[in-house]
This record gives sequence, structure tokens and C-alpha cells, in this order.
Amino acid sequence: MKFHRLILFVLTFVLVSTASLRANPPNIILILADDMGYGDLGYTGSEHLRTPHLDALAESGVFCEQGYVCSPVCSPSRAGLLTGRDPRRFGYQSNLNKSDSSYPTRPELLGLPPGELTLGNHLKNAGYATALIGKWHQGIGEGFHPNERGFDYFCGMLGGSHSYFPTRGRHSIERNGEPVTEFSNDYLTDFFTDESLSWMKKQTAAKKPWFVFLSYNAPHGPMHATEEDISLFENIKDEKRRIYAAMMWALDRGVGQIRDWLSDCGELENTLIVFFSDNGGPPNNASWNGVFSGGKGCLKEGGIRVPMIWSWPETLPEKTRYTSPASALDLLPTFLAAAGSEPLPVRERLSHEDKGNYTKYAKQYGDYEGIDLLPLLKGSAGPPHRTLYWRLQGQAVVLDGNEKLCRPSHRPAQLFNPVNDPGEFSDLASPGDERFLELFQKLSDWETSLPTDPLWGSSPYWQGPSAKYYDEMLPVAEPR
Repeated sequence: MKFHRLILFVLTFVLVSTASLRANPPNIILILADDMGYGDLGYTGSEHLRTPHLDALAESGVFCEQGYVCSPVCSPSRAGLLTGRDPRRFGYQSNLNKSDSSYPTRPELLGLPPGELTLGNHLKNAGYATALIGKWHQGIGEGFHPNERGFDYFCGMLGGSHSYFPTRGRHSIERNGEPVTEFSNDYLTDFFTDESLSWMKKQTAAKKPWFVFLSYNAPHGPMHATEEDISLFENIKDEKRRIYAAMMWALDRGVGQIRDWLSDCGELENTLIVFFSDNGGPPNNASWNGVFSGGKGCLKEGGIRVPMIWSWPETLPEKTRYTSPASALDLLPTFLAAAGSEPLPVRERLSHEDKGNYTKYAKQYGDYEGIDLLPLLKGSAGPPHRTLYWRLQGQAVVLDGNEKLCRPSHRPAQLFNPVNDPGEFSDLASPGDERFLELFQKLSDWETSLPTDPLWGSSPYWQGPSAKYYDEMLPVAEPR
């Protein structure tokens, strides 16, 4: 009898806990940097940049050492994290980095396909107020606007790059489809912080759970910073690196302001904050990818591996490191688990003629490809064996456990162990090796199963003379 009472008590506790989670869902903040290098936090090794608030955020929760994004370039990376689906599955392989007239495809295809559901759609369905503030970069035509894609509120730019001083000339910053005419701050990074705080305060006053995607464009070019911020880094001799440090300082300042406000109003404990970059740092903004080779546009670790921070003081442990792979695809299932909700069903996405191929693919891979990270980050479950895939204009990669097979666009396939060899210096490939053949087959099976071709192409980042970008972007030995 006592045993039965114990079972009943446990079941009741689980049901009450679940009900409490649904009754008091957390606020959710996704903060995304743009083109930030892996090593550009004090927490990840920089000795010259100052990021005290991001370092404190990492200390307050779980730092994912093997955080991965869906693509090494901005636009498809964002498509993956927004939808929880591999962007190659719906033709979103390449970047949007040219004018519409420069693409050999229909302009109505240039963006996140309207049939795809976003984090905004899913969390709105779960009862959340939703906002996207900052960079969109998912298309500018009809059907692509954030207000049409699950976000109640949008303030920012639809494109991928913008001047950081919008009051000093023409700008394309809008608020829910209307041009912004007055700015709370002359510097765009600070303006996006102000806009986020203003919106969050209104939702908190309304006592409704909220989700904000704070999509900073910093430290993406152009290299603009205030003179006051630049003056803080006179010890950095390289001018571009000095400006980059000032841009990161402004971003970090915004994170600190948001956490301070959450603490002051009693919302910090029950707010889930996630921070990472949309891809690795490129060579043109003086970013530093730490111990990793490659960078933006490249499928080596420096292009797809990012510092990922998860903080939720009420639920997640502090000062913890998660050392197994975590993916941007995991945002969707993890956010919905935290909200006590289920994902909306996947919509029909392809033409009638393509349905057979899509059905085969969906049966094999499922509709959403991420996993709920909460049990793993809390330490209540062991990390699963994961297989992740990437492809970008001639390059393709499969990461299976600790081994990573890379097929560059210009040389034979390579095999690395990024856990033991994070700089990917030691090519372990042997064409007759059983493991090499197994991974090559996995990559081939994945590519042939993709249900659609890329909807457009774009200027590749890695193909300079003799593909030197891929071969020569090696880690800098000393901290920067």
C-alpha cells in the first residue's frame, strides 16, 4: 500500500509541476550576434575585448561548447533557427547578399518560403506576445515581412546590412511597416536595445508571457562605432580590430541593460535567455574564431561553430558547460517545451508533383529536426548520439559523433575529429577506411534525399584565388 501511495505521490507531483510550467511559462529572449568570432568573448579567450555582461550571462547558466548553426552564412542560418528545420530541405541554401535583379530566379522565391512556420508562429500559438527587433534578412517582398510571419511587433531592417548611424543619412529602419522618424539613440545597436526594453516593459505590464528575438546586426560590417566606445580600446593597435571591439562593447552593454531591467522588475528568474552568433567571424571585420580554422562561408569549425549560452536561473544550473553538440535547430523544441506547448503541424510545402519525394523525406527525417535540450542542460539526461549535416555551394559536411567528414568544393574529402583537433589540422581520411566510407555514404544519402534544389545561388565567401579562404584561414595562435 505504501508503495502505491508513493507512486501516486510521484505522479501527482509530476502533473502539478507540468501544470505549473504551463500556468507560469517563462519569458523568452533570443539574442543573436552577427558575424561574431568564437573567441570574441572574455569567456571564450579574448584578452583585449571586454564583454563583462555576456561573460556574466555564461556564468549564470549553461555554456554549450559545441554550439552549431545551420549555415556559415547569415540568411540560411537564420532560416534554420527560425523554423527548426534544416533550411536545405526547403531550398534555402544560399545567402541573400545581392539585389533581387541579380539572381537568376523569380523574385517571389527570394526569402523564407511563406509555408514555413517560425518561432513567432509557434510561440504565438502558445499564448505569447512576439517581437522581432533588429535584422530580419529573410526576404523583403510580399509574404516575407516579419509581421506576416508570426511576429506581432517588428522594428528593424529587412535586409542584411545597415549603417549604424541611421540619423546621419538615408536609412531603412521601420516599425511594423512604417519608416522610423525618431530614434531614441543615434547608434543602431543601442537603439535596438532601447526598442527591446520598451516593448518588453509593455508586455510585462500586460502580464502576458512574451518572446523577443533581439537580432543585433553587430558586429557585422560596416565597421561603425561611436568615438566614445572606440576610445576605450586604445590599447588595440589594429584599427579595424579596435572598432570591432567597440561594436562588441555596445552589444554587450545592451545585454547588461536587459538583464538589469529583468532583475529590477523581478522577471530574471523566470526568463529563458539564449545567446549565440548566426555564424563564425569573417576575415573582413577583424573578428577572431579562437582555436578554430575557417570562418564565415566555410564549413570548417570556424564557420559553423559558435559560442552558445543558455540561461534560465529558475530552471537551469549555473556555471555549467555542456560539451556535446547543440544545434540552432534545437531552439524550437526547447522553447516550446519550456512554454508547455507543442509545435504546430508542418504545412504542405511542395507542389503536387513533389509530394512523393517529400513524403519519403519526411518519413525518414521527421518534420522538425532539433531536440529538446532542457533535460540535457539540466543534467537529468545523457547526451544522445547526433548526426548533423551542412551544405553550401559545393561544400558539404556530416558530423557524426566526434567525427566530421568534410567535402570541400576544390579537393578530396577530409576527415577530422574536432573534439581532439579543434583546429582541423590532422586529416584522418583514408579512402579505403571503413569509417571514412560510412560517413561518405551518410553524406551522400542525405544530399540525395533533399526534396528540392536550391532556390537561388549567391556570391560564395570562400572562393578567392586558389580557394585560399578555405585553405589559409587558420587559427591565430595568441589571444586577441
